[in-house]
Formats: sequence, structure tokens, C-alpha cells
Amino acid sequence: MTVHFIGAGPGAPDLITLRGRDLIAACPVCLYAGSLVNAEILAHCPPDARIVNTAPMSLDEIAAEFETAHAAGQDVARLHSGDLSVWSALGEQIRRLEALGIAYTVTPGVPAFAAASAALAKELTLPEVAQSVVLTRTSGRASAMPEAETLDAFGRTGATLAVHLSIHVLDKVVAELTPHYGADCPAAVVYRASWPEQRIVHGTLATIEAEIAAQPMERTALILVGKVLDAEEFRDSALYDAGYQRRFRGREPEAS
Repeated sequence: MTVHFIGAGPGAPDLITLRGRDLIAACPVCLYAGSLVNAEILAHCPPDARIVNTAPMSLDEIAAEFETAHAAGQDVARLHSGDLSVWSALGEQIRRLEALGIAYTVTPGVPAFAAASAALAKELTLPEVAQSVVLTRTSGRASAMPEAETLDAFGRTGATLAVHLSIHVLDKVVAELTPHYGADCPAAVVYRASWPEQRIVHGTLATIEAEIAAQPMERTALILVGKVLDAEEFRDSALYDAGYQRRFRGREPEAS
């Protein structure tokens, strides 16, 4: 028996990996985070599967479901939104499984920031504009931020910032980033990226608060800040430059 942790993607039911889909179809038990995972993905479950929405459950109750499935010899598809590498509660569940001696696998998914970037049709790294993307959040009830991981600290880098779970403190985000990026720095908010109700709000650090006040959004909105969002004058990547010799573009043979 194995628990298969699966990144279910940002929302659209077809933004799940083939591996994830096939694992769901093969598991007689499916535990899914119902507050964030699109229920349409459950169509891949076997017809007689036991399907449990874990949104109202505690960690102990989820672990009990793992134990019950283990005793019955039934594999479990454990679905979380986006990708499991960030803010998924994967670590604490794996710790429980290891203590119980239950096997597990991890299958990645499409993260929210990638879906938001696609919705904006923007590359988040551009030559000589920004070559780093910082995925971060602000402190909340569920988890406080480590002391050194502040918006002020990340803002000093000039990197593209993808600020999760923070739309309710947009004023704080703007106040901490404006000294580093400038009031005219482009910003965008993508609400429920890839869902039918997806919404996109464009602005700058000076205007984004007013834009959002006119059309309020809930916590499933992602804030993106950085010069890449409106950059037009940037150097082409050397990757496809005709004069750039690389492994898959051979040099002319030397004359004998």
C-alpha cells in the first residue's frame, strides 16, 4: 500500500500531469483538499472509490484515513492544489507516514505562479532585467514568516516577486516594496489562475491598491511585482543567438 501525493495543479482540470491522472485512476481511495482542488479532477477516480474532502479535517484525522487505507491494503491518491514543493503541508504528512511505516510517492504539479505567468503571457525572467523569481508570502495565522524572510529583504534584490496568500494585506506589500522598486513599478494580481472565474488586474505599486479596492478579491489571488511585467526594451537571450555556440549547435568543422 502506498500514499501518492499528487500536485493537482492550479485549478483547470486539464492542468494535471499524466502521471497524476493515472495515479488517481488507479487508487481506490482519494483524499483531496476540497477548498482548493477543482472537484472536476475527481472524475478520474475509479467509480467505486472512497473520496474524502480533507478541507474540514485535522492532521490527526487525515493520518487516521491513511492508517485505515493501509490496514485495507488500499493505495491512496492524496491531492493538493498547485505543486507540492511549496505551502502544501506535505512535510508534516510525510513525517506521520514515516512514523507509521507507510510508503509514499510524490508527483509534482503545475504551481500557481506558473499559471499566473501564463495568464499574463509574461516571462518572469528577462535578460538584464531580472533573472530570479522569489516565491514568498506574508505572515498569517497558519504560519509566521522566519525573521529574515521579509518583503523588504527580498525587495532589495530587485527580483521578480510572486507574493502568495497576501491579498488581504496588499497595503503592507505595497508599502514594503515601493522603496525598492519605485511607485511606477508594474504589478499584477491574478485571481484563481486557470479557473473559469479567473480575473487579472494590472497596475503599478502606486495604483494597484485602488484597482483591487474597486473589484475585491479573496485569498486565492497571487500578487506579482517586477520590472519584467512591462519590459519591452531588453536584450535577446544568447540561447538562440546565431553566434552562440553550444552543445546542440555544432561549430563549423576546422579546415584540415
